[in-house]
Amino acid sequence: MKNFFNFNKQFKLLCILLTAILLFGSITLYQNRRINEVKASQVLSRLGSRGEEVRKIQQKLKNWGYYSGGVDGIYGTQTQNAVKSFQRKNGLTADGIAGKDTLNAMGISSSSSSSGKFTSNDVYLLAKVIAAEARGESYTGQVAVGAVVLNRVEHSSFPDSISGVVYQAGAFSCVTDSNWKVEPTDTAKKAARDAINGWDPTGGAIYYYNPAKTSNKWIRTRPVIVTIGSHVFCS
Repeated sequence: MKNFFNFNKQFKLLCILLTAILLFGSITLYQNRRINEVKASQVLSRLGSRGEEVRKIQQKLKNWGYYSGGVDGIYGTQTQNAVKSFQRKNGLTADGIAGKDTLNAMGISSSSSSSGKFTSNDVYLLAKVIAAEARGESYTGQVAVGAVVLNRVEHSSFPDSISGVVYQAGAFSCVTDSNWKVEPTDTAKKAARDAINGWDPTGGAIYYYNPAKTSNKWIRTRPVIVTIGSHVFCS
């Protein structure tokens, strides 16, 4: 009888141990799966994603006629369907996920890699241009001015740095304006960061002008991409 109780006790301990091992294994498996899901969501823009890369995707698709919704940075079903249409048109796997190949086809660099190219001084300088050039414009209009500066940085016809573009002779009259020394607003700084993180409301513009203020005939000959507020953005 004593041996039976000992065996029963040992059996119960073994069951508890096995249960603990299985429970620990299940928890670890779940944690690993969640880590992988988080990593995947950080790398790819997909249904449910939010952020500046999503805004850039939406703006590109809107410019090309695939997307008719708002450029709100929220990857909903309408954005997903637009991405699928773009993928089918360009011979890509139509999964609705904006992975590396899809972003490359759109001409979009990953926002995570874009922001790392610029320093805090670059952000500040870009904010100063936005504050000076886009006073009175909507927030989207402010981001758009910042996007033009960044598009020039990437363009072969312009200097390859923010400071080079901003201080290029004759590029921005604001740098010789009396307001240039004014501290940029928090809104202008946020707009600069959004532009650096990949939001381009202009669809790739490298020029812009205010029709009510410019007398430059050449700038009016440039192909117009979009009008935002009082500014016309062109290529």
